This record gives sequence, C-alpha cells and structure tokens, in this order.
Amino acid sequence: MRVLFRGVKKKNDKKINYYSTITDYTPFLSKRAKKLTPNPIRALLPLLKIPGMINLGGGLPNPSLFPYTSFSYKINQDVEITLSHNEIKEALQYSPSYGIPSLLSTLKKLQIKYHKPMVTDSDILITTGSQDGISKAFDVLIDEDDYVIVEDPIYSGALSALRPLNPRYVLIDTDENGMIPEALSNTLKNWEKTHPNSRLPKVMYIVPTGQNPSGSTMSQDRRKKVYSIAQEYNLLILEDDPYWHLRLLPHQEKNLQSFYSLDVDGRVLRFDSFSKVLSSGIRLGWITGPKHLIETLQLLQQATCLHASGLSQMVIYRTLEYWGEDGLTSHIQKVQEFYTKQRDTCITACNNHLKGLVEWRIPTAGMFLWLKLLGIEDTEQLIKEKAVTEKVLFLSGKAFDPHS
Repeated sequence: MRVLFRGVKKKNDKKINYYSTITDYTPFLSKRAKKLTPNPIRALLPLLKIPGMINLGGGLPNPSLFPYTSFSYKINQDVEITLSHNEIKEALQYSPSYGIPSLLSTLKKLQIKYHKPMVTDSDILITTGSQDGISKAFDVLIDEDDYVIVEDPIYSGALSALRPLNPRYVLIDTDENGMIPEALSNTLKNWEKTHPNSRLPKVMYIVPTGQNPSGSTMSQDRRKKVYSIAQEYNLLILEDDPYWHLRLLPHQEKNLQSFYSLDVDGRVLRFDSFSKVLSSGIRLGWITGPKHLIETLQLLQQATCLHASGLSQMVIYRTLEYWGEDGLTSHIQKVQEFYTKQRDTCITACNNHLKGLVEWRIPTAGMFLWLKLLGIEDTEQLIKEKAVTEKVLFLSGKAFDPHS
C-alpha cells in the first residue's frame, strides 16, 4: 500500500485525483532494495572523527605506507593547484559512501544556485559518473516485469542498465520539444484497457535537456505538464540531465527549470555529471533527491564500490574551490560557446549536402543530431558498412529501441 496524501484538483472543469507529498517510499523500492542493510564496517567511519578514538574494528590501511606523497595539477594552462598533506591522506583513504564532506557541501550549494529546489528534505550521493547513479537507481526501484516509462527513442546507456532487470517498457513519443505530455497522459488514462490486471508504472526515466539521441529539449510548459501527470499517477521521475550545462546559445528559454526545481512532493531523483564540463575520465556524478531514496542508494553503494574515487572527488573539490561560482560560470559559458559552434558547423554541412535526403531537428542543447534518412527503412547496412568504409561513424536508430 502506498502511504501518501491524496487530494483533488480541477483541470478543464474536471476533478482529478492527484498524489502530493510522498511520506513512504517503501512501495517504490525493488525486492532487492528492501533487503539492503548497512555495512557494519562502514558504520564505524563517522566515529573515527572522535578525538582519541582507537580503531580496532575496521581494516583501514596506514596512510604512511601510501607511496604517493604529493599531488598537484594545472587548470587553465597556468594555474597550479597542490593538495595539502591532509587532503592527500583524505583522498587516498577510505571515505564515507555519500562522498567526501567538503565536495558534498559544495554540490549542495550549486544545486541551490542552479535549481532553487522547493523540496527541503533532500540529500546528495556522489557516484562514479552519472551512469553509475542511473544503474543504481534502476536497481533499487525496478523489479522484473515492472513497467517503466521511457522516451522513444531512449538513451542506449540506460537500456544497457535496464535490460538485465528485464522490465517492460512503456514508450512515449517525443518531438523536438521532448516527451509529448498528451501521449503520456493518454497512455496512463487508458492503462486498464490496454494493460488489464497490470499495475501502473511507478517510475519514469527521462533525459529532458539535449536528449541522447534525439537532441530534443523539453520546453518549460511540457515539464510542468509532465510533472503534473506524475503527480496524478504517483510516478517517480528519474531526471537524467548531464547536458543541463550544455544548453546551446542563444538559450531558447532562459528561465528553463529542471524537474528537481519543479518538485514539491519529493518524487524526483536528479542525476548530474561532471563528464561534459570538466572531464569524462574523472568519473564523477551525483544524485540529488529525497533523503530516504538517497539513503537506500548509498546502502547499495556500500555493497558495490564503497564510494566514488577519493582522488577524483578531491581534485573536483579543489578546482571548484579555486574557481568559485564565477569561475565555474565562466568555464561553463566557454563550453557552451564551443559546442554551439560545433552544432552550427554540423547544421551548415547538413544544409549544404543533405537537403532532400535527410530530415533533422536543430538541437538547442547537448551533443546529438538525430537524422531521419528519407526512403530508407533500415540504416544498419549503410552505417555499418558504407559509412565505416568512408571512415565515418554513426549509430543506427536500433541502438535506441528497447525492442530491437
């Protein structure tokens, strides 16, 4: 049984039931997640901060034996940042599963700056890239044969994480403005007719900004409508948003809000990444969302990788500390300007060489251009043979179809 507050609101003079603030997340959890328990050794870590505490309970290696005694790196070509002795010890030692406290504090401030969340009971978990976070979220929320709402087309990396769980996919049509709210609403409204004796989905996975692979960005109006539908049918929204800072110039909607910004019920898990603006190889992302769900996710992290790379976390923390908010904003603008030029060059080439042969939509964010080849039903042979022969790489649309 789902324990929530339930109310009624009017829409086009019709009364519609809706769910509001979620007070119990247990019904959303997978059977596996309900079996997660704290690692007793991990539970000792906070106690080690107590002065005079003698640790006989855990196997922390002695940091004096780590061969790495100094660490420095350069940013912006000429600025050298050197980690202190204590920072090196912290980076190289086991650390809390949530993340290194100094970086967590910085990320919480950035979330407030960029998203101005209305939900106050939230927390953050630092992960080994956002892909790791997404995979963990699927694991704690989805059981075999559960229905999961996804965009059509869907990010292939999400499919890779979903397939071992063997869910059932509910594909919702998209266009240049992202997921179509009317298609989502109609699917759920007719659920009992189309899926008799089947439970409604409890999770919706969506890439709202610069979607991979379609390049679409959801408009503000659609984000509000989709969130309202999630309230009506009591859905958790998994907001995978690695391209939030790759909105291309000029911004189509300057005041565009994330689902995390719109959330008033605690029904959004947001996934962010440093891969597109700082480094993809440094492998750091973070999940923001309701404390209970974040706690469950960090229990899974305790059971898998313990925590994200301490050295990566410390490098990111010191970089953000040096830059401050103004420096980060300046760097993000530089990234946006670069990818805007890349997008414009690509579109110019399409206009010059592909008109009449291919249809496309100009992306306003992200790194992807979705091409529809006219008169060709299956692009597999063209892409895997002819294009490769000409030393050009593409991906076929089949890669983004869960039923292919």
